[in-house]
Amino acid sequence: MIKQLRNEENNALFEAILHLETIEDCYMFFEDLCTVKEIEAMAIRLHAAKNLLEGETYEKTLENVNISSATLSRVSKAIKYGDGGYKKIIEKCGK
Repeated sequence: MIKQLRNEENNALFEAILHLETIEDCYMFFEDLCTVKEIEAMAIRLHAAKNLLEGETYEKTLENVNISSATLSRVSKAIKYGDGGYKKIIEKCGK
């Protein structure tokens, strides 16, 4: 975990996210919070992470997901060397 991320503002953001109960709640909150491009970028990263965790190759993921090689590299590094956030949420979602 990156220590510099831990602060009161981020805690408040994550607490707010934990209180979202429906997909509609998420759309309402994230549309206010983020740009469309930011939401799309997060969704694409999650999609790419899912593919990599399911064993799809880096090259195949580049073909199948609308993601740059630089962003896919970041996702791949997070999966290999990060705190396991992608794996945990994908397992929890069962997707």
